[in-house]
Amino acid sequence: MVEYRIDRHSGVATYVQIVQQTKQALRLGMLEPGDRLPTAREVVEATAINPNTVLKAYRELEREGLVEARRGLGTFVRKGLSITPADSPLRLELDDWAERARDAGLDRDDIAALFTAVLEKHFQGEPS
Repeated sequence: MVEYRIDRHSGVATYVQIVQQTKQALRLGMLEPGDRLPTAREVVEATAINPNTVLKAYRELEREGLVEARRGLGTFVRKGLSITPADSPLRLELDDWAERARDAGLDRDDIAALFTAVLEKHFQGEPS
């Protein structure tokens, strides 16, 4: 099950963070079709956010066809986005790279900026 982490200082709306984190879990294969998302109550207890925010995020995911709400049962993944499993060699290489970057003295924001710059270089003009 996915555990949401809310960064109140990121400038990104809370519901968008939930949507993004859910999509990331789908891409990494951490969530698969049939899996149940945490209930709004579970997310509220873990993150201290408004239940309506969770419901808004789940509605957005449902609108995109990624999840479906089942009355009285919860919200379930309809389709995955995974193309690279969590234990793929590419992920392991990236993990090693991030560890080397951290050991070199870069902090999270530095690493994110560097990675984003490389992505931009390789995907110029392509929609995200």
